[in-house]
Amino acid sequence: MFNIAETLHRWCRDARPFALATVVGVQGSAPLPAGTSVAVDEHGDAVGSVSGGCVEGAVHELCREVLRSDGGPVRARFGYSDDDAFAVGLTCGGELDVLVRRVDPAELPHLAAALADVVRGRPVAVAEVVDGPDGLLGSTLSVLGDGTAAHGTLTGGPVGSLLAEEARALLRAGRTARVTVGGNGAGCPEPVTALVHVHSSRPRLLVFGAVDFAAALSRAGCFLGYRVTVCDARPVFATTARFPHADEVVADWPHRYLERTEVDGRTAVCVLTHDAKFDIPLLRVALDLPVGYVGAMGSRRTHDERLRLLRELGLTPHQLARLHSPIGLDLGARTPEETAVSITAEIIARSHRGTGLPLSELAGPIHRASPHPVAGSVS
Repeated sequence: MFNIAETLHRWCRDARPFALATVVGVQGSAPLPAGTSVAVDEHGDAVGSVSGGCVEGAVHELCREVLRSDGGPVRARFGYSDDDAFAVGLTCGGELDVLVRRVDPAELPHLAAALADVVRGRPVAVAEVVDGPDGLLGSTLSVLGDGTAAHGTLTGGPVGSLLAEEARALLRAGRTARVTVGGNGAGCPEPVTALVHVHSSRPRLLVFGAVDFAAALSRAGCFLGYRVTVCDARPVFATTARFPHADEVVADWPHRYLERTEVDGRTAVCVLTHDAKFDIPLLRVALDLPVGYVGAMGSRRTHDERLRLLRELGLTPHQLARLHSPIGLDLGARTPEETAVSITAEIIARSHRGTGLPLSELAGPIHRASPHPVAGSVS
């Protein structure tokens, strides 16, 4: 639901009821992940998408029906139909499980508060029951960024306590996922499955070296939703005027800044200086941190010399294997803008375990489950 948080927040603020249709299960080559939502208000106005276009009409009508009825949440499955080319189905060949429920903002103040936090950029998790006893289907609870308290229709019982703990864990990991609790007879005899929607802080892109390539890369990183930092030891180059798309520009020695800043398993470190006096101390720190990506610009000769110097500092083969150098995918890039695309393409491929090959040369599903690296892991 957080893909449409701004509109839902506005509707909640206006006390406007709406139907919320959420992808709660994905099989095969479905185009959008679990947690993606579309909402329809009482005037028929819609926001969001659950399929990229394939079944939007059917989902819209189902939302209208849920708003008109007095019934509870409705589950629906949309899949591929070979027999009737005009039947409602996913042309990509996958299957989607969608949960549609009515939301009355006045009755769910915790949801309105969670959406407000998302709009403000604060971390929050909302657990939504998608399978289990009929009386619990569609019930929700929210956990705010500090994780100290849970709010919602599920709090107070064993199910709520278990789901709150799962929500806190996923909030720390920064990922949306399905979880199942109960079914063991100890206060929660029936299993309950919830989709935990997580909005975490933006992943970080740390760009070291205040060069033209850094300006293009900071712009690309901003477009992709990263919180971008540009750092350089030379104050004359590390200025906000030169990097308007960066969230922050830091004048400091790169390794010193990296030692004291906050990183996690989603952080990408890009070293663009190709100057040993900056690169080597910086890479020694970066390759020992639990970040998701470390790349360094330079020729193959520069790369070989870097490896030699890093080995002399005691870095292990496992640490050195984490270094992406020369940085980026082979796109034939020449300009700073093309190079930024090459670098971000490699970061995306690394994050989702993509091959970087043309899809036309590959077999199997186009859309694959993301590995969702956990904050603090080293892969």
